[in-house]
Amino acid sequence: MMRKVDTKKAPAAIGPYCQGMIIDRLFFSSGQIPLTPEGEMVNGSIEEQTHQVFSNLKAVLEEAGASLQTVVKATVFLKDMNTFAAFNVVYGEYFSELKPARSCVEVARLPKDAMVEIEVIASVD
Repeated sequence: MMRKVDTKKAPAAIGPYCQGMIIDRLFFSSGQIPLTPEGEMVNGSIEEQTHQVFSNLKAVLEEAGASLQTVVKATVFLKDMNTFAAFNVVYGEYFSELKPARSCVEVARLPKDAMVEIEVIASVD
């Protein structure tokens, strides 16, 4: 059985998709960009944008009954791979002990001209 995840603690979907889906014991998030829960873009550094993305991810994970500690895979999209080192420092703050598998790619453009977007797959209790 599939269940949609929806929380007001993260920005609403800006298109025909949901914040995430649970099937069996796995949660699949939609990509999170640095929007506040009110829908305002964080127009700061890669570090500031990454912190907002993680705030959003934590909110949808919590709603799903998961957490950053149960993330098994992260996919990262960066607007500019030259920001990778700075991004990686912030990323490491959130995944310090148990590090999930990860892919990281540079893309031509992200929604709302964000510098970073992250989607995760997590185990649900």
